[in-house]
Amino acid sequence: MNWKHEISAAAERIDGYAQVTPVMESRALRLDYPVEMKLEHMQHTGSFKARGAFNTLLSLDVPEAGVVAASGGNHGAAAAYAAQTLGHPAKIFVPELAGPSKIALIEQTGADLSVVAGEYANALTQAQVYENATGAMQIHAYDAPATVAGQGTCFAEWEAQSLKADTVLVAVGGGGLIAGALGWFQGARKVVAVEPETSCALNAALQAGEPVDVAVSGIAANALGARRIGSICFDLAQGMTSVLVPDAAIAQAQDKLWRAHRILVEPAGAAALAALLSGAYQPEPGEKVAVLICGGNISPDPLQG
Repeated sequence: MNWKHEISAAAERIDGYAQVTPVMESRALRLDYPVEMKLEHMQHTGSFKARGAFNTLLSLDVPEAGVVAASGGNHGAAAAYAAQTLGHPAKIFVPELAGPSKIALIEQTGADLSVVAGEYANALTQAQVYENATGAMQIHAYDAPATVAGQGTCFAEWEAQSLKADTVLVAVGGGGLIAGALGWFQGARKVVAVEPETSCALNAALQAGEPVDVAVSGIAANALGARRIGSICFDLAQGMTSVLVPDAAIAQAQDKLWRAHRILVEPAGAAALAALLSGAYQPEPGEKVAVLICGGNISPDPLQG
């Protein structure tokens, strides 16, 4: 697949629907070098996921039964928001670990929401049953070409905003976001995959030579907790750098973003930065680095109640 072409087409398609998110350079993170950041937690519904959801709905014929999606929270909110914006009914399945703030976010869209016991994989199973029974269109959270192309628009947009970095660090769950990065950059910039030690589907797949099931836990599991990496991501990720970070480093990165810049993000949103702060990824002298801040749906919502 010509990912550059698909991502460019997606960017045109979702123009006016997805938010153009800001970028900044930080010298206040107590590192010996500046860090470029793209603040994608300021996207509609608080994560990059709106890009893939809008691209899917705008590029395919949506049946009368509407759309269905399984999600750890962020994708469900994005799919529901996109469906509401475009006038389609939406059925969303999320696991209990999605947490109250993300569940409330989905409910605010007016979507039909079902909370499923267990983890994301259980929600996906229920979504597939619903799809087969009703004919609703599945919006996959990460392993579908339209989703990946939509997420790739984030990186096309970033380059248009004068990205200077040699290396871009991206948090990984199921792999849709980093697949979009790899599809867009195509080796022109180094892309580093960052995963929690306790939710590391891509790292495990690269070590095994094929996608494998992994156990999922930790503070970022409701966003990065895919049990198995997507096949599109796995195919694009061969030979790439993959690093793991502990929960403590993710929490430290959340704290640094707040104290240095008053940026409040969920654990997944801070995971890429955690790789720099913890030394899991150490840039070479003179290497310019950037991190994507991918999600801001912190739980509990600090302004709720």
